[in-house]
Amino acid sequence: MNICIVYDSEGGHTEALAKAIAEGAAKVEGATIHLHSVAEADVYTLPTMDAIIWGSPGHFGTISSGLKQWIDKLGYLWAAGQLVNKIGAVFCTTATEHGGLEATLLNLITPMLHQGMIIAGLPGNIPENATYGSYYGVGISCPIDSTELLSEKGRVLGMALGERVANLTATFVQQS
Repeated sequence: MNICIVYDSEGGHTEALAKAIAEGAAKVEGATIHLHSVAEADVYTLPTMDAIIWGSPGHFGTISSGLKQWIDKLGYLWAAGQLVNKIGAVFCTTATEHGGLEATLLNLITPMLHQGMIIAGLPGNIPENATYGSYYGVGISCPIDSTELLSEKGRVLGMALGERVANLTATFVQQS
């Protein structure tokens, strides 16, 4: 089962979160992880993926221009219905606690819904998510005055999302 993780990262925070997501997904037997920055990611490989996870820094409550430019290349896939029923999930980082995490996550989900993808959020039964995260995916704040790229809570949430997507994908692929 192929899981593609695509991210835009400017200060390394979103890349660190993407790596934690990849680490969590890799824990599931049979998962092959394809981790790429938007500069490396090839939209033409997406039809061969079973799950697609994308993320970016939040810029004023919306998607970074780098990831948005990459997403805008998906029109031909939409026209052919090539991402319908793929599992999808999203993640983001912001510099402040109230910097638009949930708005960014919702903006990241919208193109997946247009593609006909099945969205996997992160439920509240994960202790860190109930007190720190978001149900729309993983959204974490990375304070600008910190030298830490990713907090331990952020790492745990990233791994939880990756593992959840991989488990859901394995179930979905087996039933198809």
